[in-house]
Amino acid sequence: MTNSDTLEPFLRPYEPPPEGHVSGSRLERVLRSGRFAVTAELNPPDSADPADVYEAARPLGEVVDAINATDASGANCHMSSIGISALLTRAGYGPVYQISCRDRNRIAIQGDVLGAAAMGVRNVLCLTGDGVGVGDQPGAKPVFDFDSITLLRTIRTMRDQGVFLSGRKITNPPHLFLGAAENPCIEPHDWRPDRLAKKVEAGADFIQTNYIFDIPLFEKFMNRVRDLGMDKKVFILAGVGPLASAKAARWMRSNVPGIHIPDSVIARMEGAEKPAAEGKKICIELIQRIREIQGVSGVHVMAYRREHQVSEIIIESGVLEGRHAKRKSRKRGE
Repeated sequence: MTNSDTLEPFLRPYEPPPEGHVSGSRLERVLRSGRFAVTAELNPPDSADPADVYEAARPLGEVVDAINATDASGANCHMSSIGISALLTRAGYGPVYQISCRDRNRIAIQGDVLGAAAMGVRNVLCLTGDGVGVGDQPGAKPVFDFDSITLLRTIRTMRDQGVFLSGRKITNPPHLFLGAAENPCIEPHDWRPDRLAKKVEAGADFIQTNYIFDIPLFEKFMNRVRDLGMDKKVFILAGVGPLASAKAARWMRSNVPGIHIPDSVIARMEGAEKPAAEGKKICIELIQRIREIQGVSGVHVMAYRREHQVSEIIIESGVLEGRHAKRKSRKRGE
């Protein structure tokens, strides 16, 4: 028996995506079909046990179209994004492999992209990354060989032209649905839609925004996005998440880069008899209002270490009505 015979049961053919698609991922299929997509973040464990990843993924698996594997967000070390993505594909889930430019140079990143694609990853989110100074190891040496826009261009070149940045040919290019992040509610507001346009020009197929708590400000952003015709060129998923308390909301607003929480939201949390329940209610209301905004294709739900609550929020928001029953009968990841 040859080595290839031994490996054959574990090998899956590297098939091209369907016509009109770049990856064939479930997230891409849902978005291109016009359905309202839902993604969520899996908060990486400080552990080498794969069971910890699966425990967090399980409540998300039946309510989302893809699970984000974060890449040392906040410049804090956790299990790697590529490791989590590999575990998720092994279990049949569809990951969004996040890549931060903070920690790796272009050689390492291009190699990781091929490795991730070989493991079945079909969605990638390109991020510049938080500076090391905001994390728990501020003495770490930052790399930032790329920013998010040059990273998008690089992976698009690998995918569409089948070459590395050096010009060397890639035998089998990666089939990837490319994403980027945006902060619609952070100053300068007027510049944000133009920044989005640059990311779309660089290759972004979808956008996941930071937390949206200010609907009027987000609507203003989307008005400009539509004026630029960007809603026809990229799928926008608005970021939402539950607040635990008024104190937590104030801390986030002051200490987490890119977070804007209006005073009216904090006042509502302060006046609530059960702040956590009120935070969940606000999140559900935000999802329902965001769904009605023209040009928004889905939501991205974030809640640190609260995957079960994320599942409840998605179900109670009603965005899965009409297709949730079908999901229960499908094989995970399809």
